[in-house]
Amino acid sequence: MTKIYNDLYQFTNYIEPINLSLHQYLLLSAEPALIHTGTIQQAEKLVPQIKELLGDKKLKYIFVSHFEADECGGLFLLVSEFPGVTTICSEVTARQLFGFGIMHNILIKKPGDKLSGKDYNFEFIGYPSEVHLWEGLLLRETNRNIFFSSDLMFQMGKYHAEVIERSWEDAVANCGIEFIPNKEMQDKLLNNLKSINPKFVATGHGVCIKL
Repeated sequence: MTKIYNDLYQFTNYIEPINLSLHQYLLLSAEPALIHTGTIQQAEKLVPQIKELLGDKKLKYIFVSHFEADECGGLFLLVSEFPGVTTICSEVTARQLFGFGIMHNILIKKPGDKLSGKDYNFEFIGYPSEVHLWEGLLLRETNRNIFFSSDLMFQMGKYHAEVIERSWEDAVANCGIEFIPNKEMQDKLLNNLKSINPKFVATGHGVCIKL
């Protein structure tokens, strides 16, 4: 684990057979939030590290951008280890979680929704991320101006706590919008991205971006 930006910590597992790094993040705010759980194998390693960082604090939220193994594969374990934690996700993702028996303390958010706490403000952006273009979510924390890009800004390779400097225009121009086969959804997401101007991009895979 590494403190990568302000009070944001990055955790990484490298999957050598597919040459891919999987990142999770802990926003160690007054009401801490975990962004993605990793797979169940990753979550088993993640739990003691999170507990060490939390100290006397309680994990408030787990954010799941979409239903996939590295985004929420370890959710059942984390919910068991941190009683009372609330999972934030889209309506589609919530329905999928219900099918795996995860039904408690789920907060459904829609694109455009906001959520504020003691020292954070979350904004949610629609993300047509899944195989049938079901609606997932991207997350922006506006107090620190951090954008959590999930799989949208994606890079193969072995990376941990690596940050490059880049303009937001360049980052958007080189993100994976072209992998979304529905043109209407592409345009909508692109317009949403152009309306924000983050200072830091916490990616799901690869290097992070300082703007």
